[in-house]
Amino acid sequence: MATFLSRLGRLAFRRRGVTLLLWLLIFGGMGFAASSAPTPPADTFSMPGTESQEAFDLLTEKFPDASADGASARVVVRAPEGQKITAPEQRAVVGRLVAELGKSSPQVVGAADPYKTPKISISEDGTTAYTVVTYKVPAMEVSDKAHDALDAAVKKAGKAGLTVEAGGDAVKIDQTMGGTGEQIGILVSAIVLILTFGSMLAAGMPLITALIGVGIGIFGITALGSTLGLSGTTSTLAMMIGLAVGIDYALFIVSRFRAERVEGQGPEESAGRALGTAGSAVVFAGLTVIVALAGLAVVNVPMLTKMGLAAAGTVAVSVLVAITLVPALLGFAPVKVMARKGRLQYAVKPLSERGQRKAAKRAAKPAKKDKSNLGSRWASYVLRHPVAVLLIGVVGLGTVAVPATSLELGLPGEGSMSTETTQRRAYDMLSESFGPGFNGPLMITVQAEDAKKAADSAGKAFDRNPGVASVSPATANKANDTAIINIIPKTGPTEKKTEELVRELRDTAGGLEQSNGSQILVTGQTAMFIDFSQTLDDALLPYLSLVVGLAFLLLMVVFRSVLVPLKAALGFLLSVAAALGAVVAVFQWGWLADVLGIEQTGPIMSTMPIFMIGVVFGLAMDYEVFLVSRMRESYVHGASPAEAVVDGFRHGGRVVAAAAVIMMSVFSGFIVEDNDFVKMIGFALAIAVLFDAFIVRMSIVPALFALLGKSAWWLPKWLDRLLPRVDVEGEKLDQHGQCAPHSRPERTLVG
Repeated sequence: MATFLSRLGRLAFRRRGVTLLLWLLIFGGMGFAASSAPTPPADTFSMPGTESQEAFDLLTEKFPDASADGASARVVVRAPEGQKITAPEQRAVVGRLVAELGKSSPQVVGAADPYKTPKISISEDGTTAYTVVTYKVPAMEVSDKAHDALDAAVKKAGKAGLTVEAGGDAVKIDQTMGGTGEQIGILVSAIVLILTFGSMLAAGMPLITALIGVGIGIFGITALGSTLGLSGTTSTLAMMIGLAVGIDYALFIVSRFRAERVEGQGPEESAGRALGTAGSAVVFAGLTVIVALAGLAVVNVPMLTKMGLAAAGTVAVSVLVAITLVPALLGFAPVKVMARKGRLQYAVKPLSERGQRKAAKRAAKPAKKDKSNLGSRWASYVLRHPVAVLLIGVVGLGTVAVPATSLELGLPGEGSMSTETTQRRAYDMLSESFGPGFNGPLMITVQAEDAKKAADSAGKAFDRNPGVASVSPATANKANDTAIINIIPKTGPTEKKTEELVRELRDTAGGLEQSNGSQILVTGQTAMFIDFSQTLDDALLPYLSLVVGLAFLLLMVVFRSVLVPLKAALGFLLSVAAALGAVVAVFQWGWLADVLGIEQTGPIMSTMPIFMIGVVFGLAMDYEVFLVSRMRESYVHGASPAEAVVDGFRHGGRVVAAAAVIMMSVFSGFIVEDNDFVKMIGFALAIAVLFDAFIVRMSIVPALFALLGKSAWWLPKWLDRLLPRVDVEGEKLDQHGQCAPHSRPERTLVG
């Protein structure tokens, strides 16, 4: 591996013009393909194998005119204080509103008149009513004109004196979030890179190459969107992860190149050794990220599978860019800029005989030891106090992880939105006037020879459940082989009692099926959310086992050790547990909620654990490979275990710290957004990177190396013979002459 990548790096460096041109052509070609591709399909949410999805598919088949997959909006109207919504003047305003909503767009199927079903659509106190607007198309396909027409009708009724708010998936969600957070992240990233390299040009290289890699990946997703069914949001994860790893990989290679230049290697030789060593680490770090993202397929949620595979493809492109385009761009950079201290001078002509004698005399002198830096001093401190550092790190993270034991999972709904949104106000109005369960109705489908009769019987059985507020009369299709019942729970859609009610209704349905031979299924948005959370819970352990297991094998091949990958995996689990604990404390318990501007505490988003595992695992293994590969390199070349740790931190500590700070700044930028769930994602990823990079990788890992000594690199002989040798540490580079002094006279080192 090291030999191949070294040759590739030298080739890209020599043929830098051709390499750059090829990548620009690929970038332009993919951009053209994306611009000329058909519009990608809208997002579709499905969960194969779940009861709610089976019922949803049945509704689509048996009630084709009902637009089961169509969007809907619930427009809630409330009379002025002291008046009734049933008063003639208010009734006239509501009637005009319903008429306008029903004709507001060609995409609208119709709007229900609340006065035709007063027992269901008008509150008991007579102050509040609601109408449901149904659409022919799914929520993601509702046009901007339809959104604007809905907003206009709502505002017009509001001007007539009513309080009018709208909720439902047909209501447009504010998409302006993200700009401020991204700008903060990019600004901090640029500052960190400049401080790391001391050069605008060197700092810009990781950003440029990362953007090219991400651009190609996103263009590819867009170009293949209609063919592979990739929606516009599929690229979200790809953009986030691609940018993160793209910067990390280029940063690592550029840093190693500059270190080789300072040690006296020529430009091309430095590029070859940087690719043979740091490039090997990049390849295997990228493989671990790809495994983590592609592993999302085991969750069996098509949307997550597509997002994971698209992000994995973007990471693969980022790896290819790092090992080819980065060394090519290094060839274009001025020599003095890429020499770390800026004190190396180069001559275009060969050295004179006198200069050659001076250079030979300097070469004969014993090499000076590298000056210690903050990384090496910290490593030396940890080596002197390994037990104390290990205990503080493990106990500290373990304490932070304690709140995770009370983790409650759920999905974001209108009840968790900001009170400034119309969706949240509509949600609150319905809860106040009709009860909290009104925002999470359940739908029961009944299949039988006489579906109407079977459904009426089932409705009576369901109504006896103490958690049910009301049961609607059954509605059958024309063939009377399928009927629908709507059930309103007494509790809200995100409450634990509602989840228990869904399970009880399904148990009751199972008994009814055995008695009358019908098929009864429970669905509705609330039931789908519950099934989705259960699907994620069931997939968490298999996904974690797959990701950690495959990464363990990869790291064992890379480091020729059993204990190094084991501690890497255990450290990752510790950092993720601590991050989840911090998320629970802040977003579920409400600690620091006022400081972060969190308006609504509640269950943690169901996708958060798996999402964190995928993203944080990739970044954690990046830091592990970057840091430990340099230790392994020193150890293989004769250093003692302690010296190897210090050397690894001397050369890799600053790079890992810079990469971690960059990622933390990018993720932390999302904390300033208004949406609580965007805040949650940003906070979770930022705190996870903080724990993993600075506590696990830079504290616990060296402490374990100090305690394990040579046994850290132990590998059974029989396993050593079975595992392939990839030479990440570059041991074979010198044997094959890959880093021999370059014979060409240009840019000869003179001082």
